[in-house]
Amino acid sequence: MISVTEVDTYDAGIAWDRYVLNHSMASGYQLMGWRRVVEKAFGHRTFYLMARDQQELVRGVLPLVFLSSRLFGRFVVSMPFVSYGGLLTDTLEAQRALLETATGLATNLRATHIELRHQRLLNLDWASKRHKVSMRLDLPREYGTLWTRFPSKLRSQIRRAQKEQLTVRIEGNEILDDFYRVFARNMRDLGTPVYGRRFFEAILEAFPKDARLCVVYLGRQPVAAGFLYGFQNTLEIPWASSDRRFNRLSANMLLYSAALEHACREGFQVFDFGRSTPGGGTSRFKEQWGAQPAPLYWYHWSADGHAVPDLSPKNSRYGLPIQVWKRLPVSLTRIIGPAIVRNIP
Repeated sequence: MISVTEVDTYDAGIAWDRYVLNHSMASGYQLMGWRRVVEKAFGHRTFYLMARDQQELVRGVLPLVFLSSRLFGRFVVSMPFVSYGGLLTDTLEAQRALLETATGLATNLRATHIELRHQRLLNLDWASKRHKVSMRLDLPREYGTLWTRFPSKLRSQIRRAQKEQLTVRIEGNEILDDFYRVFARNMRDLGTPVYGRRFFEAILEAFPKDARLCVVYLGRQPVAAGFLYGFQNTLEIPWASSDRRFNRLSANMLLYSAALEHACREGFQVFDFGRSTPGGGTSRFKEQWGAQPAPLYWYHWSADGHAVPDLSPKNSRYGLPIQVWKRLPVSLTRIIGPAIVRNIP
């Protein structure tokens, strides 16, 4: 017999993280620290569901975040703003109990749908989308070994950046302003509302040993930047940007080279370049480093049985707003962007 409760005590949170850390299929985004990040940075309601057996042993967990706005609707996601999350269970009984509780919760919240983001196939009869992949690279112990595997063109681009006297820093909060300066400009150039600075600050505070910033400088000017997040044997770069005004310097190539060198030095076995659309430009960029696609499975439950709304930039209804956004001053997008993007998962 499985019982499902919402985690609301310190001891239960400890048990939650212990379960996640010892599960072979876990994602770092299922750790309890991400609850604090989401609540602090976005103010969303969270529901962390834990399944236990009759002996009170944890048999499964499901982190859920409720997003609600007039513009984008009401829905539940695990986990928003990142690529992974969803169910983590030992048994199908625990999975069924957690999903039943989740759908009941969504109904009570008057949410139109639930989205679970997984990096593995589930025995689940929910509708699924496989429109994205995670680009991953198996790492050797030494960066020098990896360097010899790079195509000659890629090596020359990295050397170009080094000849331009670009430098790299990999640190924490000390360089957050520099990271965010590049990130906010790049998001504006893409026509995408930018996350607030406090989102990244909250991650660094919640995971001081696992999160790092990698910033490339021309003198004192930050020209490329990435956010690094390590979990178990994998180092991921979920957010990366470069200032296109300095594209000729190949700063973006030095950014990824430095991140990969850091990953090897720290003993990670896999580098996760983040999610991409198969065959898209970012996917091809990551392939040149040797990364291979791993399918992602996004499962959906809909209250009325209809397809879930498309909130991606590829939706034609967002075409005009994206073009307008690209013309706004960066300073203005930093003010109004966070209020918009907090409701886009």
